[in-house]
Amino acid sequence: MDVKQLTAAQVHAQKVSELGLDSMALDLTSTEAIAAALRRMASFCCPCSSETLIRSVVRPLRGLVDDLDAFKPRVEETLDAIIAYGDILEHCVIDEDPLNQTASMLYLAPPSFVVRNSGIVILIGITCDQSPTLSIDLEKRIEHEKHLRRLIPMQGEELTVKLKNLGLKEISHKQWLYEPEFETSKQHLSRMNHLLDCAQPSRDVPGLELLDPMRSVRYYRGRWTAPDSKSGRFIARRSQAYGNKLWCYVELRDGHPRRLIDFPLANKRWRGCDEAWHLQMAIDAELGHSQHLRVESGFLDTRIIQLFSPFPMWAQRRWDAVGEPIQASGCLLAYRFNKAEFNEELRFAREMLWLEQPKRDV
Repeated sequence: MDVKQLTAAQVHAQKVSELGLDSMALDLTSTEAIAAALRRMASFCCPCSSETLIRSVVRPLRGLVDDLDAFKPRVEETLDAIIAYGDILEHCVIDEDPLNQTASMLYLAPPSFVVRNSGIVILIGITCDQSPTLSIDLEKRIEHEKHLRRLIPMQGEELTVKLKNLGLKEISHKQWLYEPEFETSKQHLSRMNHLLDCAQPSRDVPGLELLDPMRSVRYYRGRWTAPDSKSGRFIARRSQAYGNKLWCYVELRDGHPRRLIDFPLANKRWRGCDEAWHLQMAIDAELGHSQHLRVESGFLDTRIIQLFSPFPMWAQRRWDAVGEPIQASGCLLAYRFNKAEFNEELRFAREMLWLEQPKRDV
């Protein structure tokens, strides 16, 4: 039997097609392909740790991606996005000792959908072992945009009825977004400081790294630093025996922890990073250098909001529903909005995330 040797480009095209994507427009390093690969591997691996899932996607690409070390952070960021989006659920078990928290675990979210006001349907969830939930014709109609999956109803089509008949559950916008109650940045910071005031004294914390509020809000990765001899209150991450680092709010004196609280807080639906990023936004706002947003004009009278730091899951879900995530240079992430939606979302960014638009960008 003849053995045909495939080029790397041919393997990319074949595997992209197997993921249900357009091999003429995408390769395995595209966000769409990474998201599809994560969903596929999750259907076989979950429940599992995030490290296990990321490894199962990255390792098979050895020889197909030039620099796996540089590629891995893109897989991690895409996993964060699909967790925030709702395809995968992240849960952790709290040990009686707050410094011995077990690893967070990933679980499949059940197949479901959200209907936008426009009638466009957002698909959410993953089936075990990739068993199909949609009919073949609906599968072919799925539009993949970064980590999102959407269906656009045809004229006169009762798309929601079709999806319900196939066993998918409809989720309301309110249930999906799950936004917090309105607070000013001062109120939010005061509430968290009160919780930290009530925390028990802390012993040494292994692997502590801090978000330095005095470093530029325009470069998120550059804000991370070691405790050194710092004093004050900081968003931080700390090591644990297994799994990802834990998010926390810590008080330091001369680089040594005095007390801390872990995120997520008890009885909260959000992830630890969501609570930490939101608190960092409040800290920056109260220090007088709020995190930035930048507004650009898009095609066909659209508007683009660019951000320079990650933002919470509940805000990301909202913008996934009313906007469109796009690639943009010079920022961490960006969303495009119709002109009719823009003013409301700009107000949301200022009131709920305490973001500011620098005068030079106005």
